[in-house]
Amino acid sequence: MTDEEVRRAERRLTAGAATYSCGGYIARLDTLHRHDLYTRLAYDRLERKYKVVRELFDESDRNWNQTFYVLLFRTIGDTTNRDAFLTLARRVSYRMVLRERASLHAVEAMLFGASGLLDNYRDDAYTRSLKEDFGYFSHKYGIEPMTGAEWNLRDIRPANHPLLRIAQLAAFLASNDFLIDRLVECRTAEDVRRLFSAEASDYWYTHYIPAAPTHELPKRIGRMKADLLGINLVSLIQYAYGACNGNEHLREQAFQLLEAIPAEENRFMRHWRFYGLRPANAFESQALLQLATEYCDRRRCTECPAGRRQLAALRQPAAATEQ
Repeated sequence: MTDEEVRRAERRLTAGAATYSCGGYIARLDTLHRHDLYTRLAYDRLERKYKVVRELFDESDRNWNQTFYVLLFRTIGDTTNRDAFLTLARRVSYRMVLRERASLHAVEAMLFGASGLLDNYRDDAYTRSLKEDFGYFSHKYGIEPMTGAEWNLRDIRPANHPLLRIAQLAAFLASNDFLIDRLVECRTAEDVRRLFSAEASDYWYTHYIPAAPTHELPKRIGRMKADLLGINLVSLIQYAYGACNGNEHLREQAFQLLEAIPAEENRFMRHWRFYGLRPANAFESQALLQLATEYCDRRRCTECPAGRRQLAALRQPAAATEQ
């Protein structure tokens, strides 16, 4: 193939990037070569996330429990409130929660009060008690509350409302020691689901937001959210902890945990399914997510592992046994 023909092929790849058209090529790969591609992409994704963990680890005075605490907040909500949850974790530190965790109401008071969200809703006896207790903790620890305006509350499903997520966080934090060993021990999706099985306090049994009772329903972290925590928090901590301590076995365990968790369901996976790609687990869906967000959406086709494979096959058609 001539250089001009290769350049035309590169332009075709770039033109199809927005529609993830390389999905057809990946679907035609044999199992071995597809797994090799997925491994490279999943590794790249974990390495990119690991850089974020290292920054938070340094910010946390190289304390893994505090690092996990901050990452938990960062991961618990939807992406539009990621920064707000990070701010909350920095206003109410792991150390403060650890000192007050014998009382769930105290943990709730600190987190709800610091979030500033209660000011957006009518008061009832429960929220008034939270505000009163927060006044005490605010003075004790010098907590500066956020404002409700720092949170995105538009188009939020009730089950993913920041207030409910904070209630679930408080229940988890009050009932668990944040020992890194508990994260390291997770091997399966069920292990992760058990870890995050804490249920929000009784008030939330009949509420999604304050002063607006609803039908009775336990408010625990759901199966799908727990799986996402397994993907974006537990496996990441395992990988980062292994990398920092030179533990290759633990880094490999992070990949094995991803293989044990169901694939995510999101708009990216729907695009890939159009080409017949149906990820069998989170390891494969994370690889496809890396491909979509880091390469396809940015039109980096000539840098992409899948794009380079296709171009190499065109340059040496006789050796293109992967197609």
